[in-house]
Amino acid sequence: MSGAWLETEPLRKAFAAFAAAHADVRVVGGAVRNSLIGRPVTEVDLATPATPDAVIRLAKDAGLGAHPTGIDHGTVTVVADGVGFEVTTLRRDVETDGRHAVVAFTTSWEEDARRRDFTINALYCDAAGMIYDPIGGLQDLRRRHVRFIGDPAARIREDYLRILRFFRFSAEYGKGQLDTDGLAATVAMKDGLSRLAAERIGGEMLKLLAAAHAAEVVGVMHQTGILRLVVSDHGDPDCLARLEAIEAALGQPPDALARLAALVVPDPSHSDVIARQLRLSNADAEALKTAAIVNPKLDPSWPDAEARPVLYALGEDAFRRAVRVAWARSGAPATDTDWRRRALLADRWSPPKMPFTGGDVVALGIGPGPAVGKILKSFERWWIAGDFPGDRAEQQRKLKDLARNALG
Repeated sequence: MSGAWLETEPLRKAFAAFAAAHADVRVVGGAVRNSLIGRPVTEVDLATPATPDAVIRLAKDAGLGAHPTGIDHGTVTVVADGVGFEVTTLRRDVETDGRHAVVAFTTSWEEDARRRDFTINALYCDAAGMIYDPIGGLQDLRRRHVRFIGDPAARIREDYLRILRFFRFSAEYGKGQLDTDGLAATVAMKDGLSRLAAERIGGEMLKLLAAAHAAEVVGVMHQTGILRLVVSDHGDPDCLARLEAIEAALGQPPDALARLAALVVPDPSHSDVIARQLRLSNADAEALKTAAIVNPKLDPSWPDAEARPVLYALGEDAFRRAVRVAWARSGAPATDTDWRRRALLADRWSPPKMPFTGGDVVALGIGPGPAVGKILKSFERWWIAGDFPGDRAEQQRKLKDLARNALG
C-alpha cells in the first residue's frame, strides 16, 4: 500500500523513533481502511507491542513529544512536528460491561485485532506499506461488507454502542444488504442501548446521519424498532430519503443536522426534545431548531421578495438548511425546478447589512436609552417590508422621520 499520507515527515519521524528502539509499530484502523478504498486519510493511529512507558521513553529519546492521554487503556500521544499520533499498546479485553472495558496488554497482533469491532477496522500496515490482515478484513473491504469480528453478540456485549456503529459503518462503507448475523444481533440486543450515555448515542447518530447511505440504513433501523429507542417514536425515513436525494441534486454534502430535522423533528418545538435526548451542544440544538422551522414563505409558491426577509432573519446557511428540509417535507421530488430555485436563493442574493447603528440615531438628537433601540427596530421593519431599499438618501430620510416623531 502507498499514499502521500504514509510519506509525511511527522509520520516518518514517529516510525523512525520506534525503529531506533527496535520496537515494532504499525498503522491501524481507519487510515489503512480509507487509504485502501481511495478515501481521505484524516488521522493516523498506531499500534505497538511496546508498553506505554517504553513508548514514552523511545519518543523522548528521539526528541518527540509524548503525552499519556489514555494511559489506563495503553494510549500515548506521540507528537512529531506538531502532529499528534495516538499510539496504543496491543490489548486484549479482560472484563467488559457493555460500556467500559478492562484491558491487559499483549504482544499478539491477532489478539489485538480480535478485540476490535469490525473486520474492516482490524487492518494494519507497517512503515513500508505492507498490509497485515489477521482476520480477513481485506476481503470484506473489497466487498464493502461490514461484519463484526467473531460472534456479533459477544462484540456488542463488550460495548452496546457497537449497535449504532454497525449501522453507521454500514451506511458509510457498506453496499447492498446489511450483514445478516450482525443485524440479527443488533435487534436481539437493542435494549442494551438504554445503558449508554446520551452523549455517546448522540455523537454516533450524527456521524451515522452524515454517512452517504444514511437513509437506506436508517430505514432498516426504523423497521427493526431500533430507531425509536434512540430518537423518537415518529421517525420519517421517507422524508430523510427525499432530503438525501435533494442534497445530491444540489451537489451539497450530507448535512447531519438537516437530516435529523427531516427524520424526527416535525416542528421547531419538538427540536428541544430531540436535543435533550441526544445531548446536543447548544450550537447544534439551535441549528436543529432553525432547520425544522415552519414558515410558508420557504415554499417556492411565494415570490422571492417574500422569502428574502426569511433569509435575512435566518442567515444564509440556516436558510439553505431550512429550505432543504421544507422541500423534503413537501414531498416534491429532487428534480423540482421551483424548489431548486428557492433552495439557491442565498446563492443569488446575500442579505444586506443593517444600514444604521445606535450611533447614527444618537447623532440625530436622540439621547442614549431604549428609544434608540425602538427607532432602529422601526427602521428595520420599514426597510425589510420595502424589500431592503438601498437608496442611501431614502434610508436617511426615513431614519430622520422616525427620530423626529420620537422627539415629538
